[in-house]
Amino acid sequence: MKTKIIALFLLSQLAIAAVSAQTYTAEVTKSTLNWKAEKITGFHEGTIGLKSGSFKVAGDKITSGSFVINMTSIVNTDLTDAEYNKKLVGHLSSPDFFDVAKFPEALFTITKPVDLTKSVTEVHGNLTIKGISKPLSFKTVIKKDGNSYVFNANSIVVDRTVYNIKYGSGTFFSDLGDKVIYDEFTIKLKLVVVQ
Repeated sequence: MKTKIIALFLLSQLAIAAVSAQTYTAEVTKSTLNWKAEKITGFHEGTIGLKSGSFKVAGDKITSGSFVINMTSIVNTDLTDAEYNKKLVGHLSSPDFFDVAKFPEALFTITKPVDLTKSVTEVHGNLTIKGISKPLSFKTVIKKDGNSYVFNANSIVVDRTVYNIKYGSGTFFSDLGDKVIYDEFTIKLKLVVVQ
């Protein structure tokens, strides 16, 4: 009898948690992803679009969530020459890099609860690029604004080589000279979500 009471109590608590969980949806037009990739002779930077995303909040924690990145939306913002700009974006979209024809989306999935009571907190998840999933964590500043949250992360560091993107990598090729492209690129994130 006691075991049944405990089981019923646990089930009721789970039901309450499920009911009280709130869903927040990404506002893709207000959210931004800015990328920067460096090489020995300089850098390139630009933007990429968030396609969709949402997470669930129970109490003061994000309990789950996922976000889809539109890999076909890569834009370069530092090259003013239209021909070179198009060439760079084309190369980034090719199988040498993100192969967007075959892998048009990347995915970030939250894997650990995120504490919303802190102004600066850490997000843990898995980032999937080109069908390969690897753990990724980063710090973010959180601001509550009415029924929405704004997350700002100034430097999310991604190692492209763990996603089998090795073009121009000095780690894998020793004869590149000043044509080396560094393995890590950074993303500056502003994510706006609304209930």
